[in-house]
Amino acid sequence: MAQTGTYNPSREDFAAMLDASFNESTATEGSVVKGKVVAIENDLAIIDVGLKTEGRVPLREFQAPGRDGKLEVGDEVEVYLERIENAMGEAVISRDKARREEAWIRLEKSFEKNERVDGVIFGRVKGGFTVDLGGAVAFLPGSQVDIRPIRDVGPLMNLSQPFQILKMDRRRGNIVVSRRAVMEETRAEQRVGQAFEGRQSSGEVSQAHCLSQHMSHPFVLVEACRESQ
Repeated sequence: MAQTGTYNPSREDFAAMLDASFNESTATEGSVVKGKVVAIENDLAIIDVGLKTEGRVPLREFQAPGRDGKLEVGDEVEVYLERIENAMGEAVISRDKARREEAWIRLEKSFEKNERVDGVIFGRVKGGFTVDLGGAVAFLPGSQVDIRPIRDVGPLMNLSQPFQILKMDRRRGNIVVSRRAVMEETRAEQRVGQAFEGRQSSGEVSQAHCLSQHMSHPFVLVEACRESQ
């Protein structure tokens, strides 16, 4: 009776099978992937993203103005995969680039919808300030900080607050925001509320009309409702 042979894979066979299993990974260079923090060594986070080897990311990349960047072993994070393997055999990953990629996608949607975005003023540059929009850095011109000139911007720094995106160019990596536009819009909305107070019942129809016709822009709404008085 013939004996059934037993296959004993060699070390090379194991290596080949391991390579094959990692080649099936959906992670691709130039994309944002999920990973898990497996260790923290000095100022580096060791992150497993499902490849042959882990990647290393400086802990400072998990910090942001006005946000707690505390990281612990076992935390799941999203990182940008630059290279699956470098000359040292390690995955090249970045948290900064992942945050930037995520932020641009989110901000482009807000810009299209003309929605406000939250940001933190964290630095001074020529002609204005830098604002962190959750991963993407925007420029805040000095003239767009407030309705009136402000001598000391210190109290406004490192605080999360709303901004309006004036323009953005992803190809050049430029975003311009305004805090003043938000304040002017808020002031206009307050004026509308004050204008409606004390109105006589005979004016309710015209008020409802101007609201339905001009609610898309508070500045137009204020003027329209003044005319209806």
